[in-house]
Amino acid sequence: MANSKYEYVKSFELEDEVMLPNLMVVRVDGRDFSRFAQVHEFEKPNHEAALNLMDSCSSAVLEAFPDIIFSYGYGDEYSFVFKKTSRFYQRRASKILSLVASFFAAVYVTKWKEYFPEIKLEYAPSFTSKVVTCASLEVLQAYLAWRQQDCHVNNLYDTCFWLLVQSGKTVSETQELLKDTQKQQKNELLFQ
Repeated sequence: MANSKYEYVKSFELEDEVMLPNLMVVRVDGRDFSRFAQVHEFEKPNHEAALNLMDSCSSAVLEAFPDIIFSYGYGDEYSFVFKKTSRFYQRRASKILSLVASFFAAVYVTKWKEYFPEIKLEYAPSFTSKVVTCASLEVLQAYLAWRQQDCHVNNLYDTCFWLLVQSGKTVSETQELLKDTQKQQKNELLFQ
């Protein structure tokens, strides 16, 4: 559009630069992944091949984008930490989000057969993404601790949930049994 009468349209774009010296984290999260897992009959609570495929996608993102220096993920969610001095896409959140999420999804589809040679990919998964800005390393550490705690809480619940369902309880009975339980009660259930 350079030097055209439509150049003014560019001014309608949102300015969404993540300001320095903030650290950028891009979190990619599977959209409606419960349905995706159900359609593709993933084992519960954790399907090893599905987890390995997600790890492989994360590794591919790290290799493709050198400004990303760290990744943490579980289930259908991964957080990618950019180096503090990154100028990747002029730190424009919308460009970075779309690029990381679309690349992650493309790798997932491309590598599907490698991890699920016997299962047809019924439809392509999609991933949402968001930028989290961390003003300091301490904030980044708190963010990662929060994601790790969320991983633990969710995995503990899911492990208990599917243990009860696989032992013959209905989904509603299981939900009622686990409602308002604390971590200690769930751990006791697992070690019975």
